Amino acid sequence: MIFNEIMGGITAPIGFLASGISAGVKKKNGPDIALIFSESPCAAAGVFTKNIVTGHSLDLCRANVANGCAQCIFINSGNANACIGQSGYEDARTIANQCAGILGITPGDVLTGSTGVIGHPLPMDRISAGITNAAAALSAEGGSDACRAIMTTDTYPKETAVEFDLGGFRTVLGGIAKGSGMIHPDMATMIGIITTDAFISSELLKKALIDSVGKSFNKISVDGDTSVCDMVLILANGMSGGPEITKGSKEYDVFKAALDHVSVHLAKAVAADGEGATKLIEINIRNARTPIDAARAAKAVANSPLVKTAFFGEDANWGRILTAAGSSGAVFDPNATTISIGPLVLYQNGTAIPFDEDEAACILKNKNIEVVIDFGDGAFSDTVWTCDLSHGYIDINANYRT
Repeated sequence: MIFNEIMGGITAPIGFLASGISAGVKKKNGPDIALIFSESPCAAAGVFTKNIVTGHSLDLCRANVANGCAQCIFINSGNANACIGQSGYEDARTIANQCAGILGITPGDVLTGSTGVIGHPLPMDRISAGITNAAAALSAEGGSDACRAIMTTDTYPKETAVEFDLGGFRTVLGGIAKGSGMIHPDMATMIGIITTDAFISSELLKKALIDSVGKSFNKISVDGDTSVCDMVLILANGMSGGPEITKGSKEYDVFKAALDHVSVHLAKAVAADGEGATKLIEINIRNARTPIDAARAAKAVANSPLVKTAFFGEDANWGRILTAAGSSGAVFDPNATTISIGPLVLYQNGTAIPFDEDEAACILKNKNIEVVIDFGDGAFSDTVWTCDLSHGYIDINANYRT
């Protein structure tokens, strides 16, 4: 299904306002508080990190979204508000209370998030002043500002929006995301925020989000690490005027396809912007025996440092790809397997295929590279997006805290 992409990100849907301001939370000056507000109450849903260590702001967010209702999202960057004890949770509640008071809503309808270095208390005096300024700056043009305010080591903002027809009514779905390092399937160190003016129940919205995240944000990997503040949130305020989306309806199928489109777009942008990355690599497993085999092999290849460094060095070392799949736990027959990089076949049916090294080098200079591993003995497939591993990754992470 093809969607018309439009400008505006999370404020493209009707009724959503946003802002992104600098409150001095980050070491280097730059926007570090994002506020997103809907002019009417929303159905809400979220998915969260599977790391058993979680941030205090995330804990409050998970509690507040449990009833399926929300109207405001607050995110700060530069400080993760994690691993500082009871005071961290109290700070998150203070933030929710202040946002609610200014915006005239209940604290339980405020979803909180933080991202950055863990183990340091939030500078609450700066946060408090920042909330006041962010609320005053809310506008229908503020989506891009909010997108920049949630960035940490990202090198560029990640946002998109699409419009589509639901029951004769123009409907919009927009999103922003941050993430560059500590990215791994099963909720990576990233934050995604999606908004829509569609009319849908919180139960159905959660179902759609979980399925969509499984095809997008949980199919990316930069370095195999996860963090404590990872989440994807979605708000639906129903202000498009269209009919309610119901389970099994044509409208649900269209809405879900739009959500998948936005989610995959944002997820691929996160993988492409991996810390120190120079290439986006798409790992496609085809014709596997089971979905589990396909997923295991795709993740193993995507996470292999040897594979990732080979791509950075522009070396068509297909042996690293094959052996990463072979050690993944996936069941497949190497003698029925074919490996290709772009259009170039390197290995087929258990045998190395002579190939033109110059042609391979030309393919590997591209910013976007597709790897196809065809097991040739099943009907299941999977895709994971990753990036290469460069000197830049070490430079960034060796000095991240200091």
